[in-house]
Amino acid sequence: MENTVDKTIITVVGKDTVGIIAKVCTYLADAHINVLDISQTIVQGFFNMMMIVDMGGADKAFGECATDLEKLGEQIGVSIKCQKEEIFEQMHRI
Repeated sequence: MENTVDKTIITVVGKDTVGIIAKVCTYLADAHINVLDISQTIVQGFFNMMMIVDMGGADKAFGECATDLEKLGEQIGVSIKCQKEEIFEQMHRI
C-alpha cells in the first residue's frame, strides 16, 4: 500500500514550557502523522516551532487533526495552527 505525501504546515507559538515538543510529537505519532522537517527556536522565553508533516498515513481527517492540535495547544498554553501546504504557500507569496 503506497501513501501519497500530503504535506501540512504546523506552527506552535507561546511561552516556553517543558514538554511542548514531546506532547505535539506524541499526538502526531499516535495519529500516524510523519514529521518531515522541524525547526524550533526560543527567543526571550517565547517558543516558536514550525513543522512540515506528512498526513498521507493519518488515521484522522485534516480538520479533526487541526482541531485536536488546537485543543492540545490550549491545554499546554501555546497556539497550534495547521495549514495545508498549498494554502500556506499561497498566503505567503511575495
